[in-house]
Amino acid sequence: MEAKLQEALLAADEARHKLIKEETERRILFNKYQELKGNIRVMCRVRPMLGQGEGEGAKITFPDDRTSAEIALQGAEETTAMGRVSRKNFNFEFDRVFAPAALNQDVFDEISQLVQSALDGYNVCIFCYGQTGSGKTHTMSSEDGMIPRATHMIYDTITKLKEKSWTYTMEGSFIEVYNEELNDLLTPHGRESDGKGKRLEIRHDEARKQTTVAHCKTVALDSADKVEAMLAQAQSNRSVAATKSNERSSRSHSVFILKLVGHNASTGERCEGTLNLVDLAGSERLKQSGAEGERMKETQSINKSLSCLGDVIEALGRGSGHVPYRNSKLTHLLQYSLGGNSKTLMFVMVSPLETHLKETLTSLRFATKVHNTHIGTAKATKKV
Repeated sequence: MEAKLQEALLAADEARHKLIKEETERRILFNKYQELKGNIRVMCRVRPMLGQGEGEGAKITFPDDRTSAEIALQGAEETTAMGRVSRKNFNFEFDRVFAPAALNQDVFDEISQLVQSALDGYNVCIFCYGQTGSGKTHTMSSEDGMIPRATHMIYDTITKLKEKSWTYTMEGSFIEVYNEELNDLLTPHGRESDGKGKRLEIRHDEARKQTTVAHCKTVALDSADKVEAMLAQAQSNRSVAATKSNERSSRSHSVFILKLVGHNASTGERCEGTLNLVDLAGSERLKQSGAEGERMKETQSINKSLSCLGDVIEALGRGSGHVPYRNSKLTHLLQYSLGGNSKTLMFVMVSPLETHLKETLTSLRFATKVHNTHIGTAKATKKV
């Protein structure tokens, strides 16, 4: 009897070591695959029409059903000097294109392995870019958006990894960039609880290529309920105002920062990953936004920071020795997400409306510039 018990214990131990080995091999293979694909990827999502009252839809098609990587648009009518009316055709190709019928689940299925990379010790950044009303906040922060789906997936994965001797701690913070000021979305006044605390400061750890925001509130996220409560609090504190483009338009950039620390009791391995999920403010021209007074100042600030983002992408694409990260709070905060030590994904969000066609083309051209930019190879933060 004792011999059989020893055999069973030995077999169980061998099986556990096999699981640990398979998990290690999975991590290595996936992250090598991501490096071959490039550490910055671009995906396009076209939101559906929201009703008959929205107006006429733009002529948008998806030429390649097999790869789901192309989007084609017919431009606005143009009249030549001879009086002939014509329309230009525009084609764009990205890593993935989601048609209006796509659900948040379909989108998350495509990015879930990037979330896994954060558990593997990598810096990961996923951000949404596009004009107001194109579906950015729905994609990122709705009840079934990328943020709640990512955290639920992480909880499920952490539970399974316990069988392979991994334990994790997870903590989150939520930062807003509004008029070139950093606000803490987890406190009522944007700073410390009394509203008189120290200003939030961006600090970079050059050795580990990681960013922290000093003086912001950090919440230990040991249950899904805590995540949901944190998201609700952040949403209620975010700077929101009405514009012509959207009755409830986000007038700020928001950055959800999730820090993950894992430890394997069997191998002694330790990894530290960060997942940044970014909802950028709407990108539109002053004339189109109908901004006046304070709204005009906000729109100018938004456009300046998005322009700085474009400057950073352009400098990276040229291989410039100087990249102007510090020209805006947004690019300074996302320095390591943009500068090579991160697996980075950009969603370009597209409105289906004919009236938004100019803004749509501007967004798609910027996304193409990002898609053509090589930012380097991310490295995991691991210790043994």
